[in-house]
Formats: sequence, C-alpha cells, structure tokens
Amino acid sequence: MNGEIIRQCEEMMKRGSSSFYRAFAGLPSPRREAVHVIYAFCRLIDDSVDEPENAPYTIGELRRLFTDLDTAEGHFIWPALRWLFNSFPQIGRDPFLLQMEGQLRDLTFTHYRTLDELESYCYLVAGTVGEMLLPVLRDDRSEAAVSAGISLGIGMQIVNIMRDVGEDLERGRRYLPLELLEKYGYGAEELERGVVDERFIALMRELRSHAHRWFRLGLAEVDSYPPESAMAVELAGAFYAAILDVIEDAGYDVFAGRAIVGDEAKLRMFRKIAGRYAASEAGRWPVTG
Repeated sequence: MNGEIIRQCEEMMKRGSSSFYRAFAGLPSPRREAVHVIYAFCRLIDDSVDEPENAPYTIGELRRLFTDLDTAEGHFIWPALRWLFNSFPQIGRDPFLLQMEGQLRDLTFTHYRTLDELESYCYLVAGTVGEMLLPVLRDDRSEAAVSAGISLGIGMQIVNIMRDVGEDLERGRRYLPLELLEKYGYGAEELERGVVDERFIALMRELRSHAHRWFRLGLAEVDSYPPESAMAVELAGAFYAAILDVIEDAGYDVFAGRAIVGDEAKLRMFRKIAGRYAASEAGRWPVTG
C-alpha cells in the first residue's frame, strides 16, 4: 500500500475532526490506518452534499465510482478503499451505500416530522459508520457489538443536530422534529428567528436525554473490545458527549456559534479514561497536541 495515500486520508481526518483523530490515534496498525480511510470516504460523501462547490465529486459520482471500485481512479480515496477491503475482508459494502443513501436524503427530505424519522436518518448517516468501523476495531463479529456501534453513531448524530441547528437552518434544513416543536409549543417561525426560551430549552433537553440514551447503549459492549479499541471508542463517545455540556453551559443558544470542546477538557477526559487501562496500552495515545 502506498504510504502517501494513507497519509492523505490521515490528513483529511486530522483537519476534519480533531476529536476523532485523537480518539483513534492509539490504535495499532493497520487498524488505525483503516479508520483514517473510512473517515476520509465519509467526509467526501458529506462534503458532496454540504459543500458541493468545493467537493471533488457529486454524491452520484461517488456512488457510481464506489460501485465500480475495482477500476475507480482519479483520487487517492479509491486505492485507499481497495486497500481497506483487501486488508479487512470482513467489512461489508452495504453500510457505505446506506451512508450515501442517507446523505442523498439531505437533498430532498429537509424537514422532519417525528423523532422516529430523525433517528432513521441518524442511522443512515452515522449508525452505518459504526457498522463500518466494527470489523476494524475487533476481529470477531458480535451482533451485540454491531448494535452498540450503531447506537453510538446515532447518539453522536443527535449531538451534531443539536450543535448545528443554526447552520442547518441556513442550508434550508430543519432536523428538529415537528412533533417536538409542537409538544413544547415552539413554532417553526420562532426557530427560524433563533428564539431561545424555556420552550426551546425544554425541547433541547429532551433531545439531550435521547442522545445520552443512545450513548449508554453504544458503550454497553465496550469491555468486549481489544483494549486499544475499547479506549478509542470510549474517548470518541466522551468527546462527543462533552459537546452536550458545552451546549448546556451556553444556555442552549446554538444559534450564536458552534459548541466546541476545548483542548484542556479533552485532555482531562483522556487522562481519566486512560487511567482505567493498563499503562502499556494507554501509553500508546498522544497526551498533548
């Protein structure tokens, strides 16, 4: 495998999500490189919909080239994906296709009516990532672990939706379900104006409780992972759950700016989680930077 190709995937992950990059940095090779490749392809899928003017491919082109992966050329992601599937033959291709299906939904289905609809979307765009990662993070196929991985992804996507309410409105999307707006007597027009009051806070707190429920399900099988993978999963979950605390500390004003977990807070979480693992395993993770 061309090391430069893997390095380009790693750079995409480092730029796109410092939290994920740090969480998975201590995985042994080739698990670590496989995570970089999966992230890079998912980023290309996401950018093809959210930033089409800057993306190298449309979502349709990505799906076509992925379907013809053996002959796909023109970008480092294609040989990287071929390496991924050759190195981890237990990885199925269906989650990648479902991920693209979920992102395609953003082009036509932009206003959600029920929580069930929202969680179905969260499975497509994020729960599938758990399915992609599972064969990389562990050698056996455990149905309980598959379910947990999907749940963690769903919880993370709910956090994304809460954090990005304002940005998504600018893109013409409203992920907050209409049934929750109606439950708390909060109007769609008030959402457009960015009104933050006790009704909006109550709505967001309910979504927060849903996210935490999915996180609990998502971490239920973490003890069955190899230690390096278990720690990576815990770190990723902790970094994302901490976004909810930042949102709460800001009074649930998700219109004024993006909730960001600071480096010091991440370092504290790292030290706390690393302390539960053997020093020989925890020492693989970079503590600073």
